[in-house]
Amino acid sequence: MAAEGGLIWDHRRSEGRGTVARERRHDGRMTDRTSLESELAAFMGEYERANNSHDISCVVPFIAEDAVYWFSDGSHRGIEEIRSAIENTFAEILDEVYEVRHLEWPVLTADVAVCRYLFAWTGIVNGELRSGQGRGTNVIVRRDSELKMLHEHLSS
Repeated sequence: MAAEGGLIWDHRRSEGRGTVARERRHDGRMTDRTSLESELAAFMGEYERANNSHDISCVVPFIAEDAVYWFSDGSHRGIEEIRSAIENTFAEILDEVYEVRHLEWPVLTADVAVCRYLFAWTGIVNGELRSGQGRGTNVIVRRDSELKMLHEHLSS
């Protein structure tokens, strides 16, 4: 086992598949990178579906109380500012469909992960069909055994 940045990694050979990196979580359980990627990709998929519901009560449970979001219209600190910004987006872009593509995990531990991705959206703005695309970066943390968005940065 090797310690990297305060984390404990257990590199073990897996029958004919090379080295498997496993991390000891803060709760003492071991987990591997593939399991973490699957869990976090599922979280991002659920977050995407919540946003596509256009129901703020479905989105808020994914966001940490102390989160910071950076959107093209400004920075939003804390759940109330973020809630307001998302509600404004829902009101401005009717029938929006938001899609996350090409997830990458440059930082991936059991308790903190960073993902970057491409996104695209379509919807009705001022009565006209519009679309856009850009890049996103999110910081996801595990708190009380639940995954939460701590930071989101969307740019065109």
